[in-house]
Amino acid sequence: MYKNVLNQRIIGIILLFSSCLMTVTAKAQTSNENSTVSYANADLKSGKKSDQPSTLPATTTKSAETDTAWKPTRRLWGYAFGDFYYNAHADAGNRGPETNYNGVPTYRNAFQFRRIYLGYEYDINKKFTAEVLLASEPSANTAVSGTTSIPNSDNLADGKMAFYIKNFDLRWHGVWKGTDFVVGEMLTPGFPMLTEKIWGYRAIERTVADFHRTNAYDIGASLQGVFDPATKNFGYNILIANNSNGSSASLGAAANANTGFYKAFYGDVYAKFLNQTLIFDLYADYMKTTPATATVGGQYRSMIKGFAAYTTPKITFGLEAYTQKIANAVSDATTKSAADARVEAISVYAHGAIYKDKWGFFARYDGYNPDNDFNAADVYTANTNLPAYSPFAKEHFITAGLDFTPAKNIHFMPNLWFIQYKDQRNPTTAGYLPDSHVLVYRATFFYIFGK
Repeated sequence: MYKNVLNQRIIGIILLFSSCLMTVTAKAQTSNENSTVSYANADLKSGKKSDQPSTLPATTTKSAETDTAWKPTRRLWGYAFGDFYYNAHADAGNRGPETNYNGVPTYRNAFQFRRIYLGYEYDINKKFTAEVLLASEPSANTAVSGTTSIPNSDNLADGKMAFYIKNFDLRWHGVWKGTDFVVGEMLTPGFPMLTEKIWGYRAIERTVADFHRTNAYDIGASLQGVFDPATKNFGYNILIANNSNGSSASLGAAANANTGFYKAFYGDVYAKFLNQTLIFDLYADYMKTTPATATVGGQYRSMIKGFAAYTTPKITFGLEAYTQKIANAVSDATTKSAADARVEAISVYAHGAIYKDKWGFFARYDGYNPDNDFNAADVYTANTNLPAYSPFAKEHFITAGLDFTPAKNIHFMPNLWFIQYKDQRNPTTAGYLPDSHVLVYRATFFYIFGK
């Protein structure tokens, strides 16, 4: 009898010990599977006090709390704009290859997308983000490739719109305080990072620098930051890249940008005052493009651009101007030598509110001189590897319209688009073209999603 009682007690003790051991093991496994901290430190994470002092440093606990609060971004976004346009007058000389309506005949009218963006941002962790942007930016004109008539720009031979990779980069946040390091294919500091945002009407037209084909994106490495992280009133952007925005045909086979013969250097600094309503920006770039030949010296181009704006939710005024040197851009038949071209451009604009947040307006004027050193008495031949560049015609561009916003991120904008061409050559010079213009009436639509 005594032995049976003793045996039962021993068996009960063993079962109780086993049960406790299994409970402790299960708790330890749960903690290890769902947390980077040890079970001994788990009560610190839950807010309870531990009976034993933690063997982990205090900074580890703080890091665990921060990691718990951080939420990664997985964001799909995009926007699109286009028009119903009516081309009331076309330039007889078919000038302006950089414009959307180059080669479009008088009286043509159509519905057209001019840009479709599809972007995705993926936070790999707190420090690194992958950024992807696909773009389709077809023009209104048609062209001929071989014997096949195809739409120009980002359209396929069968007329369907095609995407290309515009951005594909890796961003390292806070490589030091206030500065990100970015590598890959990205936007340049030329205009899209600041001045285009203040102009605010890319759906109507590019900024003046973009209009005349300053690189919008490139493949390289960049530092993007602010000098004052707390207020973010003073900042900078620098980029070393391949000059890969240009095509190999325009750069020449010996200096295809993607082969890495030369590099493009971009730099930008900005300052914001009066509660960020008064903004100043200074931009510069330099890029060598082709080596010297027996007849023409090596070519490069460099730009200095200044920008000033006063911007509030009610009204914005902006002024942007640049000067650009294109080395050995033209050959002068009179002097029998290659000569540099000095490009000058200025853009002034205003936009603002008319009625609450539903109706607004915009207006802009650009003046453009492709060669300030042009001598009308001489005969020139263009050498430059910029496919949209011509030294002959000065340009005056005007756009104006209304902005109806029935809901946030949705815009309908009736507007006019006008550009005048004035040939700098003497009327007796071979190739001279009389003054002419392009006038287009448009009903533009623009919408954004995912932002």
